[in-house]
Amino acid sequence: MKRRQLFEFEDQPWFPDLLRQHMTNYLIAFHRLLGTEDLLFPLLDRALRESHADAIVDLCSGAGGPLPAVAHRLLATGLLTRVTLTDKFPNRSAMASINAGNGPVAYREEPVDAGAVPGDLVGLRTMIGSFHHMPVDVARRILNDAFVSRRALCVFEISDNAGPGFLWWLPLPFGFLMTYVVTLFVRPLSFGQLALTYLVPVLPPLIAWDGTASNARTYTPDDLRELTGDLVAPDYMWEIGVTRKKGYPGGACYVLGLPKAAP
Repeated sequence: MKRRQLFEFEDQPWFPDLLRQHMTNYLIAFHRLLGTEDLLFPLLDRALRESHADAIVDLCSGAGGPLPAVAHRLLATGLLTRVTLTDKFPNRSAMASINAGNGPVAYREEPVDAGAVPGDLVGLRTMIGSFHHMPVDVARRILNDAFVSRRALCVFEISDNAGPGFLWWLPLPFGFLMTYVVTLFVRPLSFGQLALTYLVPVLPPLIAWDGTASNARTYTPDDLRELTGDLVAPDYMWEIGVTRKKGYPGGACYVLGLPKAAP
């Protein structure tokens, strides 16, 4: 496998929750500026139609990422009726904000293991920008759980890790400088986010490292074919590919796992 199991600060249990929240707020703004929603929408639209699911169960949701925005577009089509965000370590701040709306998008309070999803959580499973955090054995377990349960699955990453490995580190200084621009688009933009970016620049090196490490940790299409190679059945299909759009830097890797109806 090309993918490497590097560390990210956000993954560490000792990492301060306040910094983690600021970093996830930054990522939401980054996805919005990048246009991730426009790449994700057609994949989820297709997965819902082909699996005949009317609900989404999002795994490893963190603070929600770009999914809530895409979900509202899908809800408007009538294809989708509800969305449940989940995490093994739920983001309590995001949960309180999302659940306060009492709408079709809700955050489950109980921890959910992406490799052993409870039977009451039925719908299209999604992992948006989170699969690269999983070591190989956990990644296999997540894919296998969807396959054995015959549940539809959409894994989406904002990179396809296509370049040579020695290029992983070149974007590091760019990522550092980019935090000073993208932070201005964080909503809501708190004093703490501003202070830890501009006054005492704690966040820029953390965000730059995690972003660079994320690319090195991203499973390539070949890696994903290796992971799904033994998960074969006539009533379930895997599709692994890279989606692109004008103005989007590089390609976004995805995996669709779709149960097939009996002939």
